Amino acid sequence: MGLQLLLLAGGAVGVAAIARRKGWPAPLLLVAAGLLVSPLVPSVPLQPELVLYVFLPPLLYSAALDSSYLRLRDVKRAVGLLSIGLVLFTTAVVGLAVHLMLPDLPLALAFALGAIIAPPDAVAAVAVGRRLGLPRRSLTILIGESLFNDATALTLYRVAIGAAVGGAVSLWEGLGEFLFAAAGGVAIGLALAFVFAWIFQRTRDSLVENTLMLLIPFAAYLAAESVHASGVIAVVIVGLYLGNRMHLRGFGTRLVSDAVWKVTDFFLEAIVFALIGLQLVTVIEGITGYSAWAVAGYAVAVLAVTIVSRFVWVFTVTLVIKVWRRGSAPSSAESVILGWAGMRGVVSLAAAFSISGVAPRDRALLLFLTFTTVIGTLLIQGTTFPALIRRLGVSSEQEQYEDRLAEAAAQQAALESGLAELERLVGELDGEPDEIQRQVIDQLREKSWRRSLSAWERLGGGTGAGGAETPSALYRRLRRDMLQAERQVFVRLRDERRLDDEVLREVMAQLDFEEAILER
Repeated sequence: MGLQLLLLAGGAVGVAAIARRKGWPAPLLLVAAGLLVSPLVPSVPLQPELVLYVFLPPLLYSAALDSSYLRLRDVKRAVGLLSIGLVLFTTAVVGLAVHLMLPDLPLALAFALGAIIAPPDAVAAVAVGRRLGLPRRSLTILIGESLFNDATALTLYRVAIGAAVGGAVSLWEGLGEFLFAAAGGVAIGLALAFVFAWIFQRTRDSLVENTLMLLIPFAAYLAAESVHASGVIAVVIVGLYLGNRMHLRGFGTRLVSDAVWKVTDFFLEAIVFALIGLQLVTVIEGITGYSAWAVAGYAVAVLAVTIVSRFVWVFTVTLVIKVWRRGSAPSSAESVILGWAGMRGVVSLAAAFSISGVAPRDRALLLFLTFTTVIGTLLIQGTTFPALIRRLGVSSEQEQYEDRLAEAAAQQAALESGLAELERLVGELDGEPDEIQRQVIDQLREKSWRRSLSAWERLGGGTGAGGAETPSALYRRLRRDMLQAERQVFVRLRDERRLDDEVLREVMAQLDFEEAILER
């Protein structure tokens, strides 16, 4: 098992690395690779507990840390309509459709399937959208939906499975459980957010703070789930709160945190999407008592209903908003993009694998229909999503220009404030500055002006008049070459035993930080 997990992780990282080099969506390539090798390797069963308690919390927390609370607040209505309203609508439509196709299947299990496949996983859509310049509003809505829809879907799923296994559950009981899960998740998330924010104010140690950061999502998820509240909401609330206050942490904490969570996301997402494809043989082998054509027909029908129901909801809500004229309604192009960005992910598959207490034949069918819906949405919608964005001509170029303009103006204001503080400090010196002090002061002024100049130059795409290299670009290019030459000298001196390895690591870190600033 240890070797199997190692090969899985290594293979997933290798495929993801190829996708990054080629500029392809890594989730789609990982799923396709998993499907291809599934018949050739020993089965790697997907453990629901592994997904829900190990993979899901850090991925949710990282996404929440990287999200903007202010932007999410601006689109809270759209996020709520998708993460709650659309999940309820999809659950109802898919459940009724499955019940009509399979009247022998208990109605509660039909609705359980609807809840399982209702929440999209926006990882693939956001990855494609960012690379192709999808407008920030659309990306924010997709991210916000993916942060909160799992909570709605998993609560509906528990209610439906409870009804299928333990008897009838009234509408009010289900609504009460949903409200308790949501309110409990928010309360626990806020409580833990305040606690950890208080701790961070007193640590001021980047290593300790980032180690605690790795524990926070698991603590929040377990704390909420232990009282039957929503662990998903608890994790998201903690992540949004601490992410919004990240500016209060030290620079070392922010630098390390960014690197830690990028590596964590890359590693976990690679394994998760590879695991989805590797379930092919396991899922197919469980189907008994149905003809192949019948099962294929059920799968196509469920996939079609799932895709169409999202379009119906998105365009209906858009029409209602336009009629009522409350808030800014999405444009037609934005509605199409939001409607097509409904790729399902590993949470749906984990929920299907966790079904227990029902007839094996019914469980195998639900698992198969979930698997085909996840694969179908990833491969059909995921592969056509880039072409759709290009076809609609949706772009964030105007937003990018406005961002650069705002950054340049902010840099100018910060420059003036910094220079004013410098002049104040110079005035507090005893007597006139000597030659060395004047050189230091001039260097500080020059560095401030260079950073501000670089921001204004980016408004022109980083080129000067006639496409010539700007002064800032020239400075960065020459300084990078100089840094490389300096590194070679340090390494040569180390190899000649004239410099210790510990000293080499220290000076290399200094040069690396300077080059990182140049790259920025």
